[in-house]
Amino acid sequence: MPNRFITFWKLHHVSILLALLSMVLYYVFAYHLERTDFIKLLCLFAALFVVCFKLVQFEKYNFKFLLAIGILFRVVFFVAEPNLSQDFYRFIWDGELVRNFINPYLNIPNDLIHQPDLVVANSQQLYDGMGSLSARHFSNYPPLNQLLFAIASYFGGKTVLGSVVVMRTIIVFADIGILFFGRKLLKNINQSPHLIFWYFLNPLVIIELTGNLHFEGVMLLFFVWALYLLSVNKWQWAAVVYACSISVKLVPLLFLPLFLKHFKFKKTVFFYLIIAGTSLLLFAPFYSADFINNYSQTIGLWFSNFEFNAGLYNAVKHTAIQFDAKPWELIKFYGKITPIITIIAVLLFTFLRKNEKLSVLITSMLWVLTLYYLISATVHPWYIIFLVVLTAFTKYRYAFIWSSAIVLSYYAYAQADFKENLWLLTLEYLAVISFLVYELIAYRNKT
Repeated sequence: MPNRFITFWKLHHVSILLALLSMVLYYVFAYHLERTDFIKLLCLFAALFVVCFKLVQFEKYNFKFLLAIGILFRVVFFVAEPNLSQDFYRFIWDGELVRNFINPYLNIPNDLIHQPDLVVANSQQLYDGMGSLSARHFSNYPPLNQLLFAIASYFGGKTVLGSVVVMRTIIVFADIGILFFGRKLLKNINQSPHLIFWYFLNPLVIIELTGNLHFEGVMLLFFVWALYLLSVNKWQWAAVVYACSISVKLVPLLFLPLFLKHFKFKKTVFFYLIIAGTSLLLFAPFYSADFINNYSQTIGLWFSNFEFNAGLYNAVKHTAIQFDAKPWELIKFYGKITPIITIIAVLLFTFLRKNEKLSVLITSMLWVLTLYYLISATVHPWYIIFLVVLTAFTKYRYAFIWSSAIVLSYYAYAQADFKENLWLLTLEYLAVISFLVYELIAYRNKT
């Protein structure tokens, strides 16, 4: 046995040392970083991405080693309070409501906090932590996500840290599930299984999902699982699982038209009906007369009221201001045309590409989502994780560049008024678009 360890050390000592370095960096990130310290945050991110690249490069065929260190990196965060996002306070608040059979889509925290008989444990801490923006709006998290919040609240022992640990456990298991189904899917579409480690070891994924408790990973587990089921021709179950993905985050709705050419017409209709039926069942426990209005109103705010880390929108805004346009009017107008542009793009990719083949369908999804994020007025760092997953199943790699460059958007967190630095955002988008154009030209020359 000692000889085996000695041999393993000799063969992999560089990778082991890099993994230990990563654990130290993640520890500093989790327990000794204030989000206002942008330089420290930037340096940690940069170092982690370099180490991630070398680890996958050196050990891409060593599945057990990469799986083990990926889990260990996540374990480092287990008892840390998220330090880059305060959304988890709202997650726990909603979970407390759901576990006590109170509809989170019908009441806003600003109203509930004044009720003397409020059943939310640690209500004042959660209310203060979520911030005024979240507190004055109805919940925008879909029903399956709400169920996960309730599970975290129930098993969290009525403590914030307890709920954080439960949510973190769910998210880590979701990432392991993505690794499991992702490897199977890659084999089924004739690609190297190691490519999924560009997701599993990606520092943005680890920090924003395990660290900051965003549930994109759970959504992506169902999404990748559904794609795997499609790859083995179990399309009925794929439809059920796909609906679960939508019921965690709504983003997969964007891809539904793309399936029109993946199946024959009759099968497509049944596929949509199964998704619709499953989704209705998941939403049914929360339905009331005011539910649809409140929920659609809250979702609409993301198109017409908020802006963060925008690409095209910032360029349009900067130009419009030169002609005396009013920013608060521009965002509302821009928010109205963004869905129209997105729908047109989806329809073009639906009818002009040969989406019958699963690999082509996934690539179409990648392009649609990329375009949506490029024109969107709000692109939070964790949004890019969906692109990272899609990229792993295609020949393109620009999403990995974006997942590293998006750290520049965190500069806004270092400012008391969350003011963005347009020079840094320009650098981010130039890096991404330049690499995207390079890949397009390179692959066109090859073909």
